[in-house]
Amino acid sequence: MTVQSSAPTSRDSSPPQPPKTSGLKLVVNRVLRVRELSVLVVDIVLIIYFWVANPDFFTVSNIQNISNFFSAAALIAAGEVFLLVCGEIDLSAGMTFALIPVVMVTLNNDGIQLWLALIIGLAIAAVIGLFNGLVTQYLMLPSFITTLGTLYLLHGFSLTLAGSTPLPAPQDGIIPKIFGVWQWSELTWTVVVILVMQVVLTQTRWGAHTIASGANMIGASEAGIKVHRIKIRAFVLTAFLSGLAGILDGTNIAKSFDPNAGGNNLMFTAIAAAVIGGTALLGGSGTVVGAAGRPVACSAAGRLQHPRHQRHHVRHRRGLRDPAGDDGEHLFHAIPCASEGGMT
Repeated sequence: MTVQSSAPTSRDSSPPQPPKTSGLKLVVNRVLRVRELSVLVVDIVLIIYFWVANPDFFTVSNIQNISNFFSAAALIAAGEVFLLVCGEIDLSAGMTFALIPVVMVTLNNDGIQLWLALIIGLAIAAVIGLFNGLVTQYLMLPSFITTLGTLYLLHGFSLTLAGSTPLPAPQDGIIPKIFGVWQWSELTWTVVVILVMQVVLTQTRWGAHTIASGANMIGASEAGIKVHRIKIRAFVLTAFLSGLAGILDGTNIAKSFDPNAGGNNLMFTAIAAAVIGGTALLGGSGTVVGAAGRPVACSAAGRLQHPRHQRHHVRHRRGLRDPAGDDGEHLFHAIPCASEGGMT
């Protein structure tokens, strides 16, 4: 005897369909998910405000000033993004920024061709990053401790090589023009590096492995990703970009290389730019383009608030005392985010 259930059955057993989304709403939803959007919107709003507040904001000279003061922090931030995504950090970037140009000009003064001195200097920057990476990954020291020690070590080397005084930057020849003498060279290098690093992080295997290493290191290792190698590569990248930023910045702005330039303020500005720009402090996600937006906004704010002190700020940033006796103590204290690149 067969017993039939008296419970009502639904004639349509298919799951409920989600409501259809219009094309415009779908586009808006996708745009809102873009990590860099918030930084871009803030930058656009600030630029419009600065333009309204000061019609001279979009002059060529002012744009050049803004680019000069944002480029160094943005270059270092591009490397720090890769490290932070991996769950690491480099506190010695500011002193790598100061040391590498001093090494380059010292070698050049000793008779080595400038192009070769440049290559050697950037190679030394890569070795500094390699040292930080190897100590962190194979001696199992936290990157905070490792790079903090490296910071003081590099500062000592920089002061010793330079004799605690600024060294004049080369200004003649094609190499100086490419690396700073041409007024737009630093900005050009910065934009190219940021775009390339953004593509690397989001569209290549290196970027995918970097994100996976920071999001789940054990899972990434079990999936065959060489986590130690990825992190060491990020340390090398950060140090290399820091050295490049130091060469570009000194050649372009102060026309000299100061052993006290950069320092902790520039390093923390770059790290803050990376975090505020959308990079997770605990690793696993990040954006290079977003990291570049914060120095732009801060530099623009500084130029608007203190247009008469641009020359003083250049000297203050590079660690030089103004010949008229103004040591720059009044500069940019009202806007904390506009003090990028200052001395410690």
